Amino acid sequence: MKKKIMMLLLSLLVIIMGYFGLQAYSQAKQYEQRTQTLVMDKDISTQAEYQAKNWAEKFSLGYYENDKRLLREETMISQKEHQSEAKRYTLYVMGVLLVILCSAFLVDLRLFTFFGALVALVVLTFGLFAPLLTVTIHKEFEYIGDVVLSFESKSLLGSVVKLWENGEMAVALVILLFSILIPLFKTLSLMFVAVVMESRFAHGIVTFFKWVGKWSMLDVFVVATLLVYLTSNGSDVSHAEVQVGLYFFLAYVIVSMLVSLSADRMLGKLKE
Repeated sequence: MKKKIMMLLLSLLVIIMGYFGLQAYSQAKQYEQRTQTLVMDKDISTQAEYQAKNWAEKFSLGYYENDKRLLREETMISQKEHQSEAKRYTLYVMGVLLVILCSAFLVDLRLFTFFGALVALVVLTFGLFAPLLTVTIHKEFEYIGDVVLSFESKSLLGSVVKLWENGEMAVALVILLFSILIPLFKTLSLMFVAVVMESRFAHGIVTFFKWVGKWSMLDVFVVATLLVYLTSNGSDVSHAEVQVGLYFFLAYVIVSMLVSLSADRMLGKLKE
């Protein structure tokens, strides 16, 4: 009876975490759209027009109002609100995730391994699709002001596609393998282990986990390399901003390591 109650409670927590994750993803995408609007409003021609209207507003002694300034301010306010909401919902996800991890002290290893792998799959999914990093290249021009030359906002999957399209196939394949395919395979395998731990495949799965353990931190290294690659630019001024996708992916790495340890202990007890 206690086990059924815990299963129901953990299932509810996973659903709540998924809801918060969807909200964080939605707010992050809206923040990305507002940022894109501001970037388009700060190309060299639009910025020149904006400055001209600013001067007209100053010299008119209040008789002329710069409508572009008001619109830009409204967009900036909306942008900050979406960014704040994205961070808030991400924080909620991490809070629920922590509660689920604490259930390790209340449930058996098999149940914890299954639900731990399930939440790892959830945060991994958001980590793959949510914006990971935004990079803005801008330059200050005399009389015109700050002009945005380029803007990039990519998720982990989007970065792989971008690298492939740019001819960086080796980098794209490394990221695809070690930060997407192996984590997905590892997480699904953890869930499979929790379901069929008593089958004849148990010994083979133990061997598999020992091999997978060698790659436990490689996905972090690959993502770190990707961030350096995306932010490196020799010209003008580059401004990089970490987005919620990175927090989801790092949460996956930590949860995955904990669940791997749980599965290893679970299978070790089964062999005794």
